[in-house]
Amino acid sequence: MSIKNIDTINEVKVNFKDKYAVNILSKNLSQRLRKDTIIVCIGTDRCIGDALGPLVGTLLSRAKYKYPVYGTLKDPIHAVNLKEKMKKINSVHKNSNIIAVDACLGEEKYIGSIQIRHSPIFPGKGVGKNLPSVGHISIVGIVDRFTLDDFFPIHGIRLSLVMDMAEVIGKSLIKAIRP
Repeated sequence: MSIKNIDTINEVKVNFKDKYAVNILSKNLSQRLRKDTIIVCIGTDRCIGDALGPLVGTLLSRAKYKYPVYGTLKDPIHAVNLKEKMKKINSVHKNSNIIAVDACLGEEKYIGSIQIRHSPIFPGKGVGKNLPSVGHISIVGIVDRFTLDDFFPIHGIRLSLVMDMAEVIGKSLIKAIRP
């Protein structure tokens, strides 16, 4: 994918190893940031594959990111507390532009893909949970394959994969405010 055609598409897909990944993602994200943007990072550090969101949240918090960030390793937003946390976030940031970040399961050929979708995230959908949607824009990282025979997959996701993807997403969000 070339950087030139990003403005004409609604969804971006790029592998985290692509040398232009940060530029491609940040260019698209910079067009989506507004004064009232907040970042909601979903997941838990208790499962390597689900730690993508809290890792991104932690990286952004440590970088003193310009926009409010919710969901870090120390204070994660996950299936158990999602409804409660989102109620608090929505009461503080009424009608905000929410960018949600989460790990995702997908086809094996897409593992390592980072996608910006101009729609909400449906947390827990890949593992059969029915939770409320989050965000107006979503950034998902495909960390493992989805299989019907193994409904709760633990295939040996490498922490290095999740960390590298989190760094690309974090750098992209940071660069999006300073293109």
